[in-house]
Parts: sequence; C-alpha cells; structure tokens
Amino acid sequence: MTAPRATAPRTPLGRRFGLLMGALLLSSLGNGLCFPFTSIYVSQLLGLGGRAAGGYFIAMAAASFAAALAGGPLADRGGPHRVGALGAAALAAGYALLAPADSVPLVLASGVCVGVGFGLFYASIVGVVDTAVPESGRRAAFAIRHIVNNAGIGLGSVAAGLALHGADTPAGTLRWLYLANGLAALPLIAVILGVRPRTGAEAKEAKEAKEAKEAKEAKEAKEAKERSGDAQPSGPGPTYRSLLRARPMALLILAQALFAIVGFTQIEATVPLLLHDRMAVTLGWVSVVVAANSFALIALQPLLRGRLERLPETVVLAGGPVLWTVAFGCGLGAALAGGAAPAAVRYGLLLAFAVLFAAGELMYSSAFYPLLLRWSGEEAVGRASALASLAWNLGTASGPPLGLFIVAHASATGSWLALALGAAAAFTVTAALYGRTAST
Repeated sequence: MTAPRATAPRTPLGRRFGLLMGALLLSSLGNGLCFPFTSIYVSQLLGLGGRAAGGYFIAMAAASFAAALAGGPLADRGGPHRVGALGAAALAAGYALLAPADSVPLVLASGVCVGVGFGLFYASIVGVVDTAVPESGRRAAFAIRHIVNNAGIGLGSVAAGLALHGADTPAGTLRWLYLANGLAALPLIAVILGVRPRTGAEAKEAKEAKEAKEAKEAKEAKEAKERSGDAQPSGPGPTYRSLLRARPMALLILAQALFAIVGFTQIEATVPLLLHDRMAVTLGWVSVVVAANSFALIALQPLLRGRLERLPETVVLAGGPVLWTVAFGCGLGAALAGGAAPAAVRYGLLLAFAVLFAAGELMYSSAFYPLLLRWSGEEAVGRASALASLAWNLGTASGPPLGLFIVAHASATGSWLALALGAAAAFTVTAALYGRTAST
C-alpha cells in the first residue's frame, strides 16, 4: 500500500475576493449582452453607416491606448483602487451613452468613454486583485478571474440571444441592453473601493513586513547588478522604458502579445470559421465545441489548481502553449480523419481540442500575472499592467485578421498546422523566459 501523495494546502481567498469576483461577473455579463452586436447596432440599426461603426472602434482603441499609458503611473502613485473605480465609471458612462445614441458625435463619445474605461481598468485590476488576496493565493486568484470573465461574457451572450430572438424592434431591445450593460458596471465601482487594504495595526504590521522584504530584495538585486557591471542610476522609480530594458519583463510582455495572437483570438475568431467552412462542421457542433471549452475551464480549475501551484510559474507559463500545440494537433487529426471517419473519432478529437485548450488557458492565467507582479515590484505594478494590457490589445487587434487570412488561403489541414506552429512559436518565447530566469 502506497502512502497518499501530499497535496498543496489551499489558501482561503477571502470574502473581499469573493465580492470582487461577484462584481466582475456582473460586469462581464453586461459586456456579453452587447459586445458582439455593436458594429451591427451602430451601422445598421441606428442607420449611421459603416464609417460611424469604424469610428467607434478607432476612438475606443485610441482612448484605451492613451488611458493605459496614463493609468499605469497613476495606479502606482495613487493606488490601483481609485484608478480601477474611475475606469469602471467610464465604462458605465460609455455603454449607457450608446442607449440613447442617434448621432455620430454621441457614438464617438461613447467609444472614447469605453476606451478610457478599459485602459484605466486593465492598468489597475492586477493591483486590485493582488491586494484582495494573500500572496500565496495569487495564482488561484488570477485563474479564477479568467474563468469569471469568460463565464460572464458567455452568460451575457446567451441572455442577449434570447432577448433579441424574434424581437420586433431589435434597435429598441439593444438600447435596453446597452443601458443594462452600463448599470452592470456600477456595483464594480463600489466593490473596488470597498476592497481597499484595511487600516489598523494588523494592516500596518503586514505593510511594514512587506516593505522590509521588498527593501531586502531590492538591495540584493542592486548588489547583483553592481557586481555584474550593469548598475543603473537611481531615480524616482521604474519607467516603461526601464521595465522593458529588463530582459525577463520584455520577454513576458512579448509572450502576452503572442498568447493573444496565436491562442485566445484564434479559438474565438478563427477556429469556428475553420470548423464550419473548411471541415463542414454544423453550427450546432461549432457551438458545442465552444461551450465545451468554457465548461472545461470551470471543471478543470479545481482539479489543476493544486498541481499547478506546486510548479514554478515559468514552467506553468511555458506549459500553456505546449498544451495549445497539442490541442491544435487534435484539430489537425480531426481534419485528416475527414468525413469518412466515425463521428465519435472526429468529434471526440474536436472535444479533446476544446478541453486541452482550456487547460492551457488555465496555465496562462495562473502564472502570467503572478510573474508580472513579482518582476515589476510593488512600485511599478500599474506600469507593468498597462504594458501587459497594451500587448494584449495589440494581439487581439492583429490575431483575427491573421487567422482569417490563413483559413481563406489554406486547407483545413494547413490551417490547423499553421495554428499549431503559432502556438509552438509562443512556447519558444516562454522557454527562453524560463532559461533566462533559471540562470539568474
């Protein structure tokens, strides 16, 4: 009889984290109500044309870029909670503005508000989550946050589909959905401000202990740089440039962009089209594969949490694109099997793709942000979060066009192979990241 294998103790994440996730779930549910329909709503239902719809997204992207750059230093100086609450307020105002919109200026103003909201929110949310949980619970907390965001958007999309099904006036229904989306962001403002670090003797002692630990680590890092001849002059704190000059941080930000380009955007935009147009998979089965991915995220998190927490974060991060490569390989197997193969084999491989991809998502979410927090240091969390947000936006903007181009010009097997090679490219970056940190 073998002795039972020891498992990592579970860190209670606490009531404050639960409240924050509840508010995030409500806000992401609101986003799911509207996100897929904005271009249709502006261009067709409001009758403002494609230029107005394009202007909305351009205004949103430009405002998000500027707000993220400004929000990072603001979060570092004034604390992430104020910046996060301001971002949630801008999101509420922006979505609410689309409800009565009937002109291009209102649509553009909505795009600016929503862009500012996203820029500020994502520059601060990492710090907000971090202050709501103990340090040992970081990895589980960020994995849960990823699940909550996806679950909320999925539920919102289902609710919107039911509301719009057979609606006599789709524009009128969408006006109410945009208003609901704005209202859904309001509780997030109160919760973000409410989960600020507590004051008192206990909080003061914890803060002093953390500051002493960070001072010791900073001193050791400075001494190491001096020994290697790579010392930098002291200043008011890390800037965007100094963060990116650190090789591990630069690789981490590059990895973030690649995760969006070759992973998340491909399962959302490219894979459904690949299944339907190149493999003759019915829309019903496309929905099943997408739903299987979402449900697998929820089911796998408690199963994988303990195992992932026993591994170094750099190993876990590198494991994500490895699983994605295998997942795309399952899709390739389904394409090679073709319609002549038994349905159980073909669709079984597609479901395996969905589950393996979800496991890779969990590995990313449980490792990326804890690494970002550790390597940025408390004084630069906002700036590092802003860089991660900008890299993500770059990836989500460029990933879908690349994937759709591949599907349009390659066969099903060629498309799956290209997706697998993209995931392998992301692995080379994370492997270099592991090698770099392992040698320092």
